[in-house]
Amino acid sequence: MSTGKIQFAEQDGSFVLKFVGEVRLTLCSALDATIEKIFAALNFSAIIIDLTETRSIDSTTLGLLAKLSILSRQKVGLLPTLVTTNADITRLLQSMGFDQVFNIVDRPIPCSDCLTDLPPQDQSEEVVRGKVLEAHRILMGLNETNREAFHDLVSALERH
Repeated sequence: MSTGKIQFAEQDGSFVLKFVGEVRLTLCSALDATIEKIFAALNFSAIIIDLTETRSIDSTTLGLLAKLSILSRQKVGLLPTLVTTNADITRLLQSMGFDQVFNIVDRPIPCSDCLTDLPPQDQSEEVVRGKVLEAHRILMGLNETNREAFHDLVSALERH
């Protein structure tokens, strides 16, 4: 079982997502539902993803973050902000090409009391596999390194 959680808040025209602990596939359905909620609203001035308390983050979650950035640029012309103070997480983000699709900063945002945990989402194995496939296709589209790194996984998922 994952020891992580994702928290969410709307504050002063900003959507804030905070990833805590080990953020993995098990949280992706809730994250994807929240991304849909954000872009259904379209009445915000910023999207901030706080990774200051993130210990680890898997590739499916990274793919959904890339989706968030792509939708943000397409729908409202806004580059979301990632906040990270962990050198390992920062290196991972840069290696995935996230410095091209996010503003990456190292200043935490004061909002901890306004956040609430995202509710868990029960999804079928088929729905989850679709989300994993979508997330990894998005990552592959960011750069050639990602394309090579996730090609075999995407091919395997497409065969099922």
